[in-house]
Amino acid sequence: MALPRAAREVLSLRALNRATLARQMLLARRRLTVTQAVERLAGLQAQAPNPPYIGLWSRLEGFRREQLTEALQKRRIVRMSTMRATLHLMTASDALAWRPLLEPVHQRGLLGNHKKALDGIDRAAVVEAGCALLAERPHTGAELGQALGVRWKGRETASLAGLIRNNVPLVHLPPAGTWNSHQSALLQPLGDWLGVLDAVPATQEDLLLRYLAAFGPATLADAGAWSGLTGWKAVAERLRPQLRVFTGEEGQELFDLPRAPRPDADTPAPPRLVAEWDNLLLSHADRSRVLSEAHRARVFTVNGIVRGTVLLDGFVAGVWKIERAKNTATVVLESFTRWSKADRVGVEQEALDLLAFTSDGEGERHAVRLP
Repeated sequence: MALPRAAREVLSLRALNRATLARQMLLARRRLTVTQAVERLAGLQAQAPNPPYIGLWSRLEGFRREQLTEALQKRRIVRMSTMRATLHLMTASDALAWRPLLEPVHQRGLLGNHKKALDGIDRAAVVEAGCALLAERPHTGAELGQALGVRWKGRETASLAGLIRNNVPLVHLPPAGTWNSHQSALLQPLGDWLGVLDAVPATQEDLLLRYLAAFGPATLADAGAWSGLTGWKAVAERLRPQLRVFTGEEGQELFDLPRAPRPDADTPAPPRLVAEWDNLLLSHADRSRVLSEAHRARVFTVNGIVRGTVLLDGFVAGVWKIERAKNTATVVLESFTRWSKADRVGVEQEALDLLAFTSDGEGERHAVRLP
């Protein structure tokens, strides 16, 4: 029998923070392979090519850029649209299992972005034609749209390509998505790229358990914000007997795995530089466990950028960016709070380590600037 909410253990904001950081490998760097790390993190947000590399650097001990590049080239990791119909790096097995479950998310994305442009069109015929083109060879999105536009004259080619992207699981083939690669991605159906045409789809129950392992304790609204899926209440009720349920400081119901790590709220959290568009900031409806609402607009910009952030004592205390000019690379820091001398020293060391990780040339000078 479920405990009444008043009788459940209450988790403080700091306790939620430490639990999330532990699962996100931001309390201590871990010794894991790239595939193991991406699996534990339930994917890595990957709109731009470099942030996932920095995301792994901030979490893994001794991580080298070539390790992720090799995993992409050897098809252990794939870059494709999954949660929230946004680009992620996923393990090959998770991509095969999760993408069918996320079909409703992609259909909503299609309607939101291209409904008017595709009104009245025979969508099944367009998808069939797009699949025939991709069976011949990989295409970029622009190439797909242009080729389909020859048959469906007068239609927006971007919307024709969007129809394919939202109906067919497509991988961005390397070198797209690798370090400093900004070229247009060649697209290929997931099954063709991996050589696996049939896979057992995950259930929404599977997805909730994986989400909690990577981001819990969490509310059902959090699970929806991460995935883009709805219907979590029924899923949680089916799983409730095998879950631990807590109450948050605001009275919210928090679900978790019974044996998942929940460190003491006073567990030390070292300074960390977190990548742009990092999962840590994009996977909860309520981001207060890591980001104060007062600072949100300084991280989430009006033009859709999610800036790289500085964690101090586990919470966002500033942002960072790298500027390169005349053989000098500088991490420019912007603080939201007053940093102690020890905090500043710790952040500056992380910044110098990041510059060493991102450097592409010998003799590059490195500096840190905190205005």
